[in-house]
Amino acid sequence: MTSDLLLAAIVLLGSTVQWVTGMGFALVAVPGLVLLLGAGDGVTLANCSAGAISVVGLAGGWRQVRPRAMVPLCVAAACTVPAGVWLTRQLPEPALLLLMGGLVTCAVLLVMRGARVPMLRGVRGAVAAGAVGGFMNSAAGVGGPPVSLYAVNAGWTIREFVPNAQFYGVLVNAFSVAANGTPRLATAQWVSAVAAMTAGALIGRVLAGRVPEPRARLLVLLLALAGGATTLTKGLWGL
Repeated sequence: MTSDLLLAAIVLLGSTVQWVTGMGFALVAVPGLVLLLGAGDGVTLANCSAGAISVVGLAGGWRQVRPRAMVPLCVAAACTVPAGVWLTRQLPEPALLLLMGGLVTCAVLLVMRGARVPMLRGVRGAVAAGAVGGFMNSAAGVGGPPVSLYAVNAGWTIREFVPNAQFYGVLVNAFSVAANGTPRLATAQWVSAVAAMTAGALIGRVLAGRVPEPRARLLVLLLALAGGATTLTKGLWGL
């Protein structure tokens, strides 16, 4: 029962921040899900949940998707998802925790800096961001930060970024679920996760118009940074 409540709390938090800021489910939820369920089921549940949230979010904004940028992003991600799956199946649990914690922490720090990288522009930038994002999504459940960095370097506004990020989230999480499979959860855990996602959507929509976007975004990144550091610590402890 306690583990089901923890699972619901993690998914609720991730879902809420996703609806408030348009991003952040995986960054916030993956470290907690991995620590609670293990690396394999934690990542696959994050893929399923983030994909479902992106599908719902995209329903109202699909007309703003930029195919010219998103096609190379998504094709590149599809090519690197299998590499992420293969790597995670070769590593022991402590090494996986180190990998996931390290990827989350580095991704958050880069996004917080708003890193400007000349190669992350144009078609070449889209391919690079998609390739890294696909690998990170299947290996650690966090494929969004490379796309965020691409958007920063392409000069996209938040309004432009959100629907395109949701489109990318639908496809890259579908690729990852196809490669990784679905999480092995008990019925009660599935019920908890779905209920938490639904509640998070309702709470997030209420808060979206009341929480200043910069403050909400900073909170998401700080939570993700804390989670990444915790996962890193557990991985080091396991070694």
